[in-house]
Amino acid sequence: MKRLRCATLELFDAKVVDVEVAFVRALPSFSIVGLAQTSIQESKERIKSALSAIDFKFPPQKVTVNLSPSDLRKEGSHFDLPIALLIALQKSKADFGDFMAFGELGLDGGLKDTATLFAIILSLKKENLVKKVIIPQNSVEKISKIPQLEIYPANNLKEAIEIMTSMGADKKIDSSKSLNHKYIKINNDKYYYTQTFALDFKDVKGQEIAKRASLIAACGMHNILFEGSPGCGKSMCAKRLPYILPPMSLDEILEKAKLRALEKLEPDFTPIRNFRSPHHSATAASVFGGGSKSAKIGEVALANNGVLFFDEIPHFPKTILESLREPLEDHHLLISRVNSKIRYKTKFLFVAAMNPCPCGNLLSLKNECRCNDLEIARYKKRLSSPLTDRIDIYVQMGETKHTDKPSITSLQMFKKVKDIFEIQFRRGQKELNGKLSDTQISKFCALDHSCTQLLNNASDRFGLSQRAINKTLKIARTIADIESHDDIKKQDLLEALQYRFK
Repeated sequence: MKRLRCATLELFDAKVVDVEVAFVRALPSFSIVGLAQTSIQESKERIKSALSAIDFKFPPQKVTVNLSPSDLRKEGSHFDLPIALLIALQKSKADFGDFMAFGELGLDGGLKDTATLFAIILSLKKENLVKKVIIPQNSVEKISKIPQLEIYPANNLKEAIEIMTSMGADKKIDSSKSLNHKYIKINNDKYYYTQTFALDFKDVKGQEIAKRASLIAACGMHNILFEGSPGCGKSMCAKRLPYILPPMSLDEILEKAKLRALEKLEPDFTPIRNFRSPHHSATAASVFGGGSKSAKIGEVALANNGVLFFDEIPHFPKTILESLREPLEDHHLLISRVNSKIRYKTKFLFVAAMNPCPCGNLLSLKNECRCNDLEIARYKKRLSSPLTDRIDIYVQMGETKHTDKPSITSLQMFKKVKDIFEIQFRRGQKELNGKLSDTQISKFCALDHSCTQLLNNASDRFGLSQRAINKTLKIARTIADIESHDDIKKQDLLEALQYRFK
């Protein structure tokens, strides 16, 4: 009996599956056991037709395919290829060794790509569980982005058989770490970026304070809340932020591509960070992930290393807003169900926008506010203190005027962000300023005596929590970097205090 390895996705990560085939003297039949779901059970007809296309004849025996471990649910049409290879090569002396095989078979024996193939192989590689893979030819472009992998592409089942019998050894492709994007090199690590801006800050007229706050948020990945009248440019600033965010490492780009693959979308390898913007009518399960039988990935996990934007944040259900506390604070989220538990990374830049009152005209100099004090108070209370405490930067935006003009472009802002990114990592940081831990804050955000006294006075006067103090220090560190200060100055700290939620 021969074995060939494949894998299946269990929630977010891939699990190795041993595919075994046995031929037994009995009435001719073909069965697949081992908690194989419908997509695998249907593969029997595809495999029969594909094997017939290469003139292979099923022996008059009982053919049993076992997918081990038997207590793990398996699904995906990519199991077609390993099953077909084991049946076709059952009597040969082929050595499957370190090979893993993935691919869906057509009725003519052709090999097809599948939506989850990239996510599976990337997950296996991160765990060092895969070295050599046989994959469809049209999967090579995306799979070759995964480093340190031996790839053996095949157009059809016949070519895959030749590879396994050593006749196609010359087809090996070694994957490469290189991406066709500009990059900066820091401590032998490459960080990729692009200077294409589908949405540009040059379209935002006026709002200099909001642009300054956006630059600070981008440099340190600080959470930010825009408040202002309708049409003042809150959403415009938010939607332009992803294009000026810091460069991405190869691991971050691959993780972004994996998240897209899990959504059944084509992987994207451009160094532009994810932007997720759920509507305020979205359910808690769609935002945080969930499901009755197995946990599914939600918006907060899909926004990892990118931007999560809540427009009109007071209109989101209270349960969703309060559930944001853990992912914003701990940068991970645990989804527990009876049948499954999964831990997601949630290290994203949280951006929110809101009106100053239900009608939106409280700050307007032109339009009269139609809300009474009770309605305004109820609207403001939608955001609890524990939630606003986790927002680094608060910006109140005024109305735009016809005399307002563009002042800065996204290219200019990104160049500054890229410079600050280099400063932070060359300083020895492993995280951007906005994501520093408490121990890292004491190392990289140290204050002199006068600044310490200033912060203590501000804490007493405004009742700042320890979390708010730490966030103020992180913002001050980013402002100091922008102003080319080696140490945090008093003016850096004063500006940081101005951005606290009021």
